[in-house]
Amino acid sequence: MPGTMKAIRKMEAKPGLELAEIPIPSLGRKEVLVKVEAASICGTDLHIFKWDEWSQQRLKPPLTLGHEFCGTVVEVGDEVHNVRVGQFVSAESHVTCGMCFQCRTGQAHMCPRTKILGVDREGCFAEYVAVPESVVWLNNRRLLEPKIATLQEPFGNAVFATMAHDLAGQSVAIFGCGPIGLFSIGIVKASGAAGVFASDVIDYRLDLAQEMGATGLVNASRDSAVQKILDFNDGYPVDIVLEMSGAAAAIKDSFEVVRNGGTVTLFGIPARPVEIDVAEKMIFKNVTVYAMNGRRIFETWYRTRWLLESGVVNLRPLVTHVLALDDIDQAMHLLAAGQACKIVMLPHGDEVPAEALDDHGALHPVEISGPLHP
Repeated sequence: MPGTMKAIRKMEAKPGLELAEIPIPSLGRKEVLVKVEAASICGTDLHIFKWDEWSQQRLKPPLTLGHEFCGTVVEVGDEVHNVRVGQFVSAESHVTCGMCFQCRTGQAHMCPRTKILGVDREGCFAEYVAVPESVVWLNNRRLLEPKIATLQEPFGNAVFATMAHDLAGQSVAIFGCGPIGLFSIGIVKASGAAGVFASDVIDYRLDLAQEMGATGLVNASRDSAVQKILDFNDGYPVDIVLEMSGAAAAIKDSFEVVRNGGTVTLFGIPARPVEIDVAEKMIFKNVTVYAMNGRRIFETWYRTRWLLESGVVNLRPLVTHVLALDDIDQAMHLLAAGQACKIVMLPHGDEVPAEALDDHGALHPVEISGPLHP
C-alpha cells in the first residue's frame, strides 16, 4: 500500500526515541497489513528507550519499536488464506521458525530462532504494521475493546506463569507489582486463592495491587516483606510464590517465605546473577521451582481470551494512561518514575462504531473500501 505513516523509532545507538515519518510497510506473500488501533508499552520498550546494556547488545537501529497491539487488517498477501481484510486482530509477538525441535514439540515459545516484533523486526508503534499470517490472533471487537485487546500479549505471560499452579484455596505471595505481577494478582484472585499478598517498593503500584484484589500489601522499602507476609498468613509460610520483579532481594525473600514443600515460580529477570543457598532454601525445604518465560503459542492465548472476554479478570484499572504516538517521551518518563502501569497509545485516535461491525465483530467490507491512508 503506497503512502507514509508515523512511527516511533530507535534511530541511533543512544538513549531516546524519535517520532518519524516512514513508508507504510510493503507486504510479503504470507503477511498481513494491520492498521494499528491501539498499542501498549512494555518494560522492554523502556529498556530500549534508556539504551541499557541489554538493548545495546540486542538491537540494531534504525527500528520501529512495539510488540503489543491490536487493529484492523487492511491488506493481505497473495498466500494468506485464513485472515481477511476487515478482521480485528492482535498478534503473537514471537515470530518462530516452525522447524526446530521446540517448535515441533509444542514449545515454540522457546524457539532459538525467534524474531520478536519491535526488537528483531519492525514493530507496532506506528500507524500500520506488517506481520506474518502465522502470528495473527483474531479478536471479537464486541467483546474486547482495543484498549484491552492490545493487552492480551503481556497478559498471556501472567496467565502462563500463574496458571501453572493449582491456586484454589492456596496462599500466594507475589513479589513485584509491575504489569505482569498485577495481572497475576487478578488471575490468582479469580482462581479462588485463600490469600493474595503483594510486595513492591512503590506505593502507586501497591494501590493498584489492592484494586486488583490483593488481600495484604507490603512496601518492601519500609518493612520486611517476609515478616509482613507471614503476619498476613497467620504466621505461616505461603504455599506459592510468584517472583515477578527480578530483584535480587525479592528472589531471596521468595525462598524465605515459601513453606516446606511449597512452590516458587521465577518469572522476573534479574539484571545480575543472584546468589541462593540451594541446599538450605531449596533442597532441604523440598521446594518446587519453576523458571518460566513467555507463554505457550497459542495455547495460552485461548485461556487469555476466555479470562478477558468473560470478564473473570478486569484489566481496565491497569490502563492508567491513554496517549498519542507524539507523547512517547511523556509515556516513558511516567513508566520510569513508577507512576503508570499500562500506557496505551492510539496511533489514529479514532474508534469504530458498533454499526460498522458484522456478527463476528469484524468490519463490514464496505468500511474499508476507498483510500486506505488518510
